[in-house]
Amino acid sequence: MGDEIVIFTVYLQNEKKASENTVKSYQRDLRHFANYLEGIGIYDVSKVTRTCLNSYLLFLEKEGKAASSISRMLASIRSFFRYELNYGRIRKDPSELIRGPKVRKNEPTVLTEEEVARLLGQPDGNSPKEIRDRAMLELLYATGIRVSELVGLRTDDLNRSLGCIRCRDSVRDRVIPYGKEVEQRLQRYLSAARPELLKGKESEALFVNCNGSPMSRQGFWKIVKHYGDKAKIQGDITPYSLKHSYEAHIRDRRQRQKQPETA
Repeated sequence: MGDEIVIFTVYLQNEKKASENTVKSYQRDLRHFANYLEGIGIYDVSKVTRTCLNSYLLFLEKEGKAASSISRMLASIRSFFRYELNYGRIRKDPSELIRGPKVRKNEPTVLTEEEVARLLGQPDGNSPKEIRDRAMLELLYATGIRVSELVGLRTDDLNRSLGCIRCRDSVRDRVIPYGKEVEQRLQRYLSAARPELLKGKESEALFVNCNGSPMSRQGFWKIVKHYGDKAKIQGDITPYSLKHSYEAHIRDRRQRQKQPETA
């Protein structure tokens, strides 16, 4: 089966134009599968059956592989067998009806309003970095936008006279208002912090890192993790925590507004 894996990876590189990381991932998964098959006496790809595949999935579970890893490995195997079938090397795809494990999506941590206040209050210094971080955290929580939208904001997406931002996507633009406190944070960032961070560079990006380049999603994740640890908040704090906390708090406030007053 080793030769077939080599041919398949060449196909991925030359015809599918897959990235180097993708090719390596397929190679790793398929070699693991091939080693298992050799261990049970199967060397010919045409001899692999649905029963073999189900046994392999059970083997992976016993090895302690996570459901997400097993699903990825099964996806690699399916791609390989589809290729083998399309090129006439096998008559039937044994992976066609195989079901992988259900991958549970981790629910993001939803913070209490007190925890949000504690988190937002962590960058309270006067350094350009802390001023920027406070503005980003406040804007994310006040608007409930996605992290990709936050780091993708340009300076011309900000309308300070109306107190709103414009988020662009492939379908439509959304205009989202923010409050007075956020406006104060943005004003301070734009006047006192952003010029320092840019170090003479020019950039359309609203939020920039310490090198003057546009802030990345990974960079902002590190910022949230840092201040979450500093605020001693339990649980896995991510940028999505602020987005989902915003949505939960908005629902709670609307519910409270709907409740009739008691005498």
